[in-house]
Amino acid sequence: MSSVFHVASRTAWAAVTPDTPYSLSSRDTTLDEVGFIHCCTAAQLDHVLTTYYRDVPPSDLLLIEINPASLDVRYEPSPTGDLFPHLYSPLPLASVIQVHPLPNTR
Repeated sequence: MSSVFHVASRTAWAAVTPDTPYSLSSRDTTLDEVGFIHCCTAAQLDHVLTTYYRDVPPSDLLLIEINPASLDVRYEPSPTGDLFPHLYSPLPLASVIQVHPLPNTR
C-alpha cells in the first residue's frame, strides 16, 4: 500500500511523543471531534494545501508521510467525489515514515 500524507502544524507535531500519538484531524479540530484524521495521497496534496492551508505560511507546516499498512485507513468520498484517505485512530510515531518540510513555493 502506498504512503498517505497528513499536513500538520509544526506546533502540533512538536507535542507528539511515543507515549502521546498525534490526534488532530485537521486545522483546529481533533480526532475526537471529527472521528478521523484527514489525510491525502501525493496527487491530492496540492489541492489540500491550496484549499485548506492557503493562509498558512509553508514554514509553519509539515508533511507527515504515513505507512498505512497497520492502521485503520479508509478511502472515503469527499464532497467533490474524490476518495480521500481517513485515519480512524491516533497516529503512532511508529507508523510515520518521514516528516517533510513544505517547500516555500505556494
